[in-house]
Amino acid sequence: MLSETQISRAIIEEATKDLLNNLNTDVIIAGAGPSGLVAATYLAREKHKVAIFERKLSTGGGIWGGGMVFPKIVIQREAKKILDDFKILSKKKGNLYVSSSLEVVAKLTAGAVDAGVKIFNGISIEDVLIRKDKVCGVVINWSAVEIAKLHVDPLTFGARFVIDSTGHAAELCHIVERKVGKLDTPSGKIEGEKSMWADEAEKLTIENTREVYPGLFVSGMSANAVFGGPRMGPIFGGMFLSGVKVANLISKRL
Repeated sequence: MLSETQISRAIIEEATKDLLNNLNTDVIIAGAGPSGLVAATYLAREKHKVAIFERKLSTGGGIWGGGMVFPKIVIQREAKKILDDFKILSKKKGNLYVSSSLEVVAKLTAGAVDAGVKIFNGISIEDVLIRKDKVCGVVINWSAVEIAKLHVDPLTFGARFVIDSTGHAAELCHIVERKVGKLDTPSGKIEGEKSMWADEAEKLTIENTREVYPGLFVSGMSANAVFGGPRMGPIFGGMFLSGVKVANLISKRL
């Protein structure tokens, strides 16, 4: 016999247990987009404790819509090994590879979960913790609270390192810039995203993946937004490789 309250208890107990078990982690990632999912997977495979906080209910960031809602994304040859690692099917088209955007999201998400990553959806990061000039955690609230503009105080989660993988918005970097006043960029500020130039953007996405303030790294499109690189459209190889790079950089420090 099914009991409605038994169902509720199972959900509340297990969800609360996950949150409590991740109050302090090695790495917190803001945003479950392509670079965030890849970074989380590779860090977790190295036995580091990783939590992702995703504002939306769905993971995948900008992958779902492919190019103009054609459900296909493109990657270049250098990133093909990452598709293969996640067992994502692809078709060669000249010097590019094309994959189903839906399959990419599904398998990146499954890969992260299988590696031990905890993904918390429907949660927004509204602030960061800074101690002794180092980012050491995040301040979170339910996305529904944010959307409804309710006056509800947030909660905090600690981490040794934090990754801003929020895409074009570079949300955590904007918070740190506003509250601290200086990032490790040429101007000390967020340089701003430039207009589309896929070839240049793909290279700069990887180059710009780095620590932008002690304890805070940027990956994916956040990296280009912060350091002034162009956008690239529905090609995701640079995003994947950025995730691998930031995972390696942090893993060496843990």
